[in-house]
Amino acid sequence: MTRRKDWDTYFMDIAYMASTRSQCGRRHVGAVLVQGKKLLGTAYNGAPSGVPDCSEAGCMLVEEYELVDTASGEQVIKKQRCIRTIHAEQNLLLFTDREDREGSSVYVTDQPCWTCANMLANSGIVEIVYHRAYPKDSEKVSALMAQKGLTFRRMAEYEPPSGTLAEVKN
Repeated sequence: MTRRKDWDTYFMDIAYMASTRSQCGRRHVGAVLVQGKKLLGTAYNGAPSGVPDCSEAGCMLVEEYELVDTASGEQVIKKQRCIRTIHAEQNLLLFTDREDREGSSVYVTDQPCWTCANMLANSGIVEIVYHRAYPKDSEKVSALMAQKGLTFRRMAEYEPPSGTLAEVKN
């Protein structure tokens, strides 16, 4: 007899299945909105509907610089990001209702970036569960979640369903 999956695994599996719709060459991300045990919405990262995506038109990369305090003093960090793509978390917020988000949880394949974390923190959700770490914004995002009082947890031991894990390119 096979063992039934726990709810965290079940919902993270669905987030990974949603990520398979992404056409981003850098990272496939899926997100799921859940209230209790009820699935309320899914989303993935990609270009706006009806617009060529990165696989068709290429990434629109921009460079950003951030001043970071380190043990050896301030350091300038260079980041690249694609501005053609709407993040999975942003799409999830665009396509779900505020009243559905109140008190809900978001399962996302990857730890949210700073912008998505800000949006989620203001969306009415109470919990973010993620699998893969996103080191570029990790400390800032964790601090924001603690400050906001949101549950923020990583499923580090989780194994995605076969065929859903795309290579991550930074």
